[in-house]
Amino acid sequence: MINSTLCYLERGDEYLMLHRVKKAHDMNRDKWIGVGGKFEEGESPEDCVLRETFEETGLTLTGYRYRGLVTFVSDQYPTEYMHLFTADRWTGTAHPCDEGELAWIKKADLLSLPLWEGDKIFLKLLDTDRPFFSLKLKYRGEKLVLAVLDGKEIL
Repeated sequence: MINSTLCYLERGDEYLMLHRVKKAHDMNRDKWIGVGGKFEEGESPEDCVLRETFEETGLTLTGYRYRGLVTFVSDQYPTEYMHLFTADRWTGTAHPCDEGELAWIKKADLLSLPLWEGDKIFLKLLDTDRPFFSLKLKYRGEKLVLAVLDGKEIL
């Protein structure tokens, strides 16, 4: 079982996205995702999102919100609990990321990018002011076979 964070830095009508193209054996290879990563021993979700965002972008979050918990179940990978954040304030200057290419992408263009199918569900939720949510996503390979939002099946 894995605990991780994912953060979408928001600048007006854009999110800072990471195109995962630099690691050979990356489960997210060629996909666009937010920034984040796995918890280190003793970290809270907030500790992890602050550290991972700084490591991947060089930016220090000063305004962020814990938006939801996404449970990934897969026939290829261990179950992962991903703690989802958005951020609208930070300090520092962005630097290149060793895991992929960072780019500001208009929210209206996100769904046309190579994304995990389940990411499209929570990106739509982030675009509303929905309170904290729990989303379970079950995959067979790269195919999304089940989505459960706050205990109700939606796919």
